[in-house]
Amino acid sequence: MKLTELLSAIQFYKVTKTIEDCYVTGIEMDSRSVQEGNVFVCIRGFTVDGHDYAKDAERKGACAVVAEHPIHLDIPVIVVSDTSKVLAHLSNVYYQHPTQHLRLIGVTGTNGKTTLTYLLDEIFKCAKEKTGVIGTIQMKIGDEILPTKNTTPDALVLQNTFRKMVDQEVSTAVMEVSSHALDLGRVYGCEFDIAVFTNLSQDHLDYHDSMEDYFRAKSLLFSQLGNTYGNKPKYAVINVDDPYGEKLIKSTPYEVLRYGIHNKADVWAEEIELTPNGSSFLMKTPVGEIHVHTPLVGMFSIYNLMAATSAAICAGVPLSIIQQSFQTSKGVPGRFETVQGGQDFGVIVDYAHTPDSLENVLKTVQSFTKGDTYVVVGCGGDRDKSKRPKMANVAVNYSDYAIFTSDNPRTEDPNQILVDMTNGLTAENYIVEADRKAAIKYAIERAKKDDVILIAGKGHETYQEINRVRYNFDDREIASALIRDVLKGRSK
Repeated sequence: MKLTELLSAIQFYKVTKTIEDCYVTGIEMDSRSVQEGNVFVCIRGFTVDGHDYAKDAERKGACAVVAEHPIHLDIPVIVVSDTSKVLAHLSNVYYQHPTQHLRLIGVTGTNGKTTLTYLLDEIFKCAKEKTGVIGTIQMKIGDEILPTKNTTPDALVLQNTFRKMVDQEVSTAVMEVSSHALDLGRVYGCEFDIAVFTNLSQDHLDYHDSMEDYFRAKSLLFSQLGNTYGNKPKYAVINVDDPYGEKLIKSTPYEVLRYGIHNKADVWAEEIELTPNGSSFLMKTPVGEIHVHTPLVGMFSIYNLMAATSAAICAGVPLSIIQQSFQTSKGVPGRFETVQGGQDFGVIVDYAHTPDSLENVLKTVQSFTKGDTYVVVGCGGDRDKSKRPKMANVAVNYSDYAIFTSDNPRTEDPNQILVDMTNGLTAENYIVEADRKAAIKYAIERAKKDDVILIAGKGHETYQEINRVRYNFDDREIASALIRDVLKGRSK
C-alpha cells in the first residue's frame, strides 16, 4: 500500500516535508519492532511517550512518522491532533476494513462480558459457523488460540487480528469491549453489527472520574453503531433490569432488543429453578420460547443466557440451536469453577472482583449451601481504592466467615490494601491473612461437611503480580493441592 493511500484514512493533518509516495510495509507503535518501510505512530502511554522514540524508528527504516507535534527528522512527520484515534483509522485502512466482512458482536458491561463471549462462541459453533473471539482470557481464530494482553487489544493488533479472521473465513467474531478501549479509541474503525450491554456497577474509578464518566465510556459502543442505515442491519441488546439500561437505549438509533426479568422486556425468563448443579427456566422471546436446561448456576447465569439468546436471535440463529448449545455449555474457566478433590465440602473459584459481582456470587452460593460459607477475597493494587471497604462489607454480610487476603498488589503495600478494606468494619466474622496461599489453606483446613468456600477475585489468572513481577499463582491449582494435603492429614 502506498503512503498516500494509507493517509486517505485521515483528512486533516500537517506534514513537515514533502511526502514521497513510498510503499508502506506495515504500521508500528513500538519502535523496537519497526522494520524498513514501516509507518511509526507515536502514542502517549501512561508511562512511555512514543514521541521520544521517533528517531529510533527513523534509524530502523521507518518511511514516515505520525505524531502530535513536529519532530526534526529526515523523513516526513505527519502531525495530527490525536495519534491514538488516527492509529485506529490507519490500521483499519491498512488491513482493508476487515470488520466490513464479518458479523461483529461487541459485549460491554462491568460483569459477564467473558461468559457472554464464551456462550456466543458456543452458539455460533453449534450453528456450524467458524468463529473468532477476543477477550480477557483468550483471543482465538477458529480453534487457534492467540496470546492476549488487554481485555480489548490496541487498534493495531485488533485490525490485524480481524484481517486474519477474514482471511481464515471466520463469519462471526465476538469481542469484549472495555470502557478503557472505548475511551481511548481502540475500537474506532470497527464496524459492530450487534452491541450487548450486561450491567454497570462500580469498577475502574481509578481511571474514570465518576460512575457517569464510566457510563459515558460504555455508551460509546452503542453510539458508534452509527446514525444511518447501511447494508448491514445493526442491533443493540440491553439489560433493562439494570438502572443504566434505559439510559443506554437513547444512545443508539438502531433497533433495541431488551432483556430482563423484573422490567418489561422482549426476552425474559419464567419458571426459574436454581440448583447447585445447574439451572432451568422458560425463556420467552419475540421469535418463540424454549425451555433451557444448563449446567450453569445462579441468577447471573440466567441473565447471561438471556443476553446471549438476544444477540443470537438478532443474528438469525434458530432457537433450537441456541437451546441445544445451552444444554452442553461448560462455562468459562475461573468463573464459578468448582475444584474437586474428593472433599465433602465445596470449593469454588470465581473472578468476582467488584462489590456487585461478589454479592451476586455469594448470594448464589448461599442459595444452595447447607453448611457455612467462607469467602477468601482481596482487592487489586493500583486500582480504584473506593471499592475496597465495599468489597469487605459485602464479604462479611454475605458469608459466615471472610478471610481478607492479597489479590494482585502490584506496586502497593498489600497490608495497606487490607487496612483500606477493613477500616470501619463492625462485623467480627473475618480475619486478615496477607499471604494468599495461607488464606486459602486457612479456609480449607476449617471447612466441614457441606460448607462451601468461595475463592474470589482472580478466577482464571495464573499469576500474582507483586512489585511489577508476576509470580506463578493459580487459585485452582493452589486449592487443589491444599485439598489433597488436608485430606491426607485427616486420614492419618
